[in-house]
Amino acid sequence: MSSEVRDNADRHRFELERNGEIAFAIYERRGDDLVIRHVEAAIPLRGTGAASDLMRGVAEIARSEGRRIMPLCGYASSWLRRHKEYGDLLT
Repeated sequence: MSSEVRDNADRHRFELERNGEIAFAIYERRGDDLVIRHVEAAIPLRGTGAASDLMRGVAEIARSEGRRIMPLCGYASSWLRRHKEYGDLLT
């Protein structure tokens, strides 16, 4: 899934586009941590799994960069707790 997620560095957010709509995660790279401040999906994408696919891509990017994820966003935090395969990334 990470191949679908792109880093929009100018806006400090990871983005996933589906059917012309965007799901995004606002982030900050802080030392070895990837701080996820907010995750949001456009209304047409809600309930489609797009935000979950976005978070999976974010987690894969964090892993490939050797970073851990500090979720400040409730959605990101609950997603990481539910997906134990990425538990090692949680700060």
